[in-house]
Amino acid sequence: MVSSVFNLEKSRLKREVQIRNAKLVFIQVPDGLKPHAQKLASTVEKAGALAIISADPCYGACDLAIAEAESLGADLLVHYGHSEMLDQAVPPTLYIEAKEKKNVDVAVRRGLLHLAQWTKIGLVTTVQHVDKLDDVKNLLLAAGKTVVIGDAGKTKYAGQILGCNYSNAKAVSKEVDAFFFIGGGKFHALGLALATAKPIIVADPYQNKAFSIGGNARAAILKKRWANIQEATKSESIGILIGLKPGQKKFAKALEMKALVENAGKKAVLLALREITPEALMQFPTIEAFINTACPRLSLDDGRRFRKPLVTVTEMLVALGKTKWEELCRTGWFES
Repeated sequence: MVSSVFNLEKSRLKREVQIRNAKLVFIQVPDGLKPHAQKLASTVEKAGALAIISADPCYGACDLAIAEAESLGADLLVHYGHSEMLDQAVPPTLYIEAKEKKNVDVAVRRGLLHLAQWTKIGLVTTVQHVDKLDDVKNLLLAAGKTVVIGDAGKTKYAGQILGCNYSNAKAVSKEVDAFFFIGGGKFHALGLALATAKPIIVADPYQNKAFSIGGNARAAILKKRWANIQEATKSESIGILIGLKPGQKKFAKALEMKALVENAGKKAVLLALREITPEALMQFPTIEAFINTACPRLSLDDGRRFRKPLVTVTEMLVALGKTKWEELCRTGWFES
């Protein structure tokens, strides 16, 4: 049996299925929770409903499996691992955040050693640890730090960041010397560094360790992004990508970019797709560069996988002379 460090709220799941009188439940979980999906399906069936597990990848709350649930006739979609992003009524959607049960104190105390040179600290985390922010704040205060937690209203919780939304951090960036991120890995921390241009210290409770994301990591990304922008500047045929995932569909922005590209004397074509992959884009050999209006992390994290430039909207504005590179570096890639 696979043990879980996450609160899967199985009692709540069973209760919601029964209250809603659901007959067919579609369960969507990110890869990290897939080992627990069979237990969730069992809970649903004990509540009297048929359970179907989505085996497709799930990259966030923006990647809600609405069409898939509808096609199967599900009368309840249960989405695990993320906080609510979309107000989805059909099919009815239940978000279960799967908060982390593991204590973060060891990682936080190790992180304090990396914070020695700074006094004013911005505190951020993912939804899995937001319920521990007050405890972490008290540890930092006891260590003589000034703690700032942003609440810009763009996410469900104060101090919460997403892989594509750092509004809570950007709202307080001018007030702090560095950011302290509670969570695993480098994914969110690198995005935080790009969005704020501040030093980032990571307290990883999964491995009980702490480390810094230095300026070198940010500089390496900036170098790669500048190279992509230069290539897009020289390109005459531009593909504008419209993401078909519910939380990534920015049709109006794609139309706006099409007009800007054409006004600059370049050719533009709109392409709609659910999964943006190198293989999909290779089918259009005459297109020289692509504008990604969907998830910006595809450009920033996976850009090297694509044979042609895959630039974000803000990067294309630099290529078209609408925004200065220095301003983009200073303010970050993510809209607040």
